[in-house]
Amino acid sequence: DFTILKTLGTGSFGRVHLVQSKFNERFYALKVLKKSEIVRLKQVEHTRNERAVLLEISHPFIVNLWGTFQDSTYLYMVMDYVPGGELFSYLRKQKTFPDEVAKFYSAEVLLALVYLHSKNIVYRDLKPENILLDAEGNIKITDFGFAKILKDDRTWTLCGTPDYIAPEVIQSKGYGKSVDYWSLGVLIYEMLAGQPPFYDESQFRLYEKILTKEPTFPSTFTEEAKDLLKHLLTTNLTKRYGNLKGGYRDVMDHPWFASIDFEKLGQRKVKPPFVPTVKSNGDSSNFDHYDENHPRYGLDGKDQYPGLFKEF
Repeated sequence: DFTILKTLGTGSFGRVHLVQSKFNERFYALKVLKKSEIVRLKQVEHTRNERAVLLEISHPFIVNLWGTFQDSTYLYMVMDYVPGGELFSYLRKQKTFPDEVAKFYSAEVLLALVYLHSKNIVYRDLKPENILLDAEGNIKITDFGFAKILKDDRTWTLCGTPDYIAPEVIQSKGYGKSVDYWSLGVLIYEMLAGQPPFYDESQFRLYEKILTKEPTFPSTFTEEAKDLLKHLLTTNLTKRYGNLKGGYRDVMDHPWFASIDFEKLGQRKVKPPFVPTVKSNGDSSNFDHYDENHPRYGLDGKDQYPGLFKEF
């Protein structure tokens, strides 16, 4: 049904390929996950969550899931192909983003988070590697492996990416949507400074810093940016913006976002600061190169985990 053209990314239990449909000739991203690795790494629940969450949502700044299927060895998820590549790549090239550029991307991310939270979904893995740019330069958030539909406003699992992880997650306290606002703070800081606010080679020391240190700000930060970040990167949940009585409005109405028209932005009517070079729909030049020696898919064989992934 699909022709595999190239590997776009690799993870601990699978790969993402650029594929072309033999039916409609459209390009898609095909996420391939190996069942035995999902089970070995105890990611069955996260994998099920990812599918459940993606089928529940539809938003201009979030990647769309078109369908899932499986064979005896692999699970497959057919998603939007987003040709502009990762925001991470552009940030690494430019080292830092100007204030207005960071503001544009943060505002689009904020709209996506507000939408997810309205559906009672906590994302839990915000970072520049999971933000893709489409051909126009607007964002699409991808990789919902850690996302979860909250049944009772709280969850306890330790997951996320160390640099971006919120203090309440490290402390194994029950946590909710507040963690995404912490990560939004880390994202804004990293876009402006070129590195996350807390960094250490040792994960233990990194966690210690996240729990005990106040962020320090380079002199290039505006007063408004510093003020917003102090309200997002606070370990005190009774003071963290996004988690207070005003909810997301405290963030949206903050002076740092004063120049953003959120209504127009949500309709994709604001001109992005940067348009990726995309020569054709299937152009993959904005992604890194990976070796292509992946196994053959779709082979017949005995399923070691019958019924475990029945929803696929």
